[in-house]
Amino acid sequence: MKNRPNEGSGTNILLMGTDGRDTITRKEKREFYAGGVACNCTDTLMLVHLSEKRDRVSVVSLPRDSYADIPAHRDEATGQERAAHPGKINGAYAEGGPALSVRTVEAMTGVRVDRYLQLDFRRFMDSVETVGGVRVCTPRALKDKTTKLDLAPGSHLLGGGQSLQYVRSRHVDTSADFGRIQRQQRFLLAALRSVTKENVLADPVRAARLGRLLVGSARVDRGFSTQQILTLASDLGKLPASSMEFTTVPVSGFSATLNGSLEWDRAKAGKVFKALSQDRPLTARNSTARLSDPPRFSSPATVRGDTLECR
Repeated sequence: MKNRPNEGSGTNILLMGTDGRDTITRKEKREFYAGGVACNCTDTLMLVHLSEKRDRVSVVSLPRDSYADIPAHRDEATGQERAAHPGKINGAYAEGGPALSVRTVEAMTGVRVDRYLQLDFRRFMDSVETVGGVRVCTPRALKDKTTKLDLAPGSHLLGGGQSLQYVRSRHVDTSADFGRIQRQQRFLLAALRSVTKENVLADPVRAARLGRLLVGSARVDRGFSTQQILTLASDLGKLPASSMEFTTVPVSGFSATLNGSLEWDRAKAGKVFKALSQDRPLTARNSTARLSDPPRFSSPATVRGDTLECR
């Protein structure tokens, strides 16, 4: 790819969760309410920065309805050349696959993406089962009318299908996608803890299966080998939660240009991405910030991982 941001210190990974559901069975679709028509888009986008010293991880969630200027490209469906045009950030994948998603995120953030991971419903569910499930906690009841998620307050060990319901739910309250983003951040941290607690990487068979599920068979080079992804998982699993930080791109409101899309607060967002490019932390060392529940629309908190863990 051409005209890319300069390389910085550390490693930047784009984590993409697609709504690909044709790989799960009809029974699973019914049981976990994962039917419907797929949009062939990225339901989840997280920019993950691993510091040069591998002693800090910063995770920035990019709302799927963010307004984006999608770069010029060849449309995957029609084969026709398309000029640059406005759209939602999650639509880049449908038009040009993972490569266009990467280009769009780089153009919007000014951060060079070194590697990416892409998970559809099947690979997500199977990865969760491989690590023995993921434990999540909630201080309040979570009920979603679409995914049928129904969790009482407390701690829950979720299997693959239940985990899919948890990370997809966006009708728990009026926070919509922002609430879902918070749950996805909590889930990511909890999943890393499951890999460590279950000693998955010490079992050659389970480790190899997890590596194959995460890396998959890519049409383009994601920058990962199976061994590299397992080494990364091991490094992340050793980090204390206080060395991980999570935030969501600040938004200023709804776009007047593209209905239903969210405009980023360019000044505040620019500070976040500049910190990533310069390998600097997003949170102060003495920060005590916590996520609001439900989250605030315009001023999402930037928090350390130890505030997200189950107590």
